[in-house]
Amino acid sequence: MKVRAHIIINGRVQGVFFRSRTKQEANSRDVKGWVRNLLDGRVEAVFEGEAAAVKSMIEFCRNGPIGAVVTKIDVVWENYVGDFGVFSVRY
Repeated sequence: MKVRAHIIINGRVQGVFFRSRTKQEANSRDVKGWVRNLLDGRVEAVFEGEAAAVKSMIEFCRNGPIGAVVTKIDVVWENYVGDFGVFSVRY
């Protein structure tokens, strides 16, 4: 079953290659969507794909790459749309 999750990650999550590692992890799981930095220091992402793969991405984001310190993650489950062909970093 395909699902969609919209997440916001709080903590020391910018300047630690969070976006690029998230893209690598998403590509390895065939998850589509995007990730971007927010002006307030948080990271935002949307994941679409098979439920197990999306849940695995959320688990990755709970810790992030080496150097990240995740203090909180907010997950909103949304209806699957299927409007992404790839996983991208937004600027």
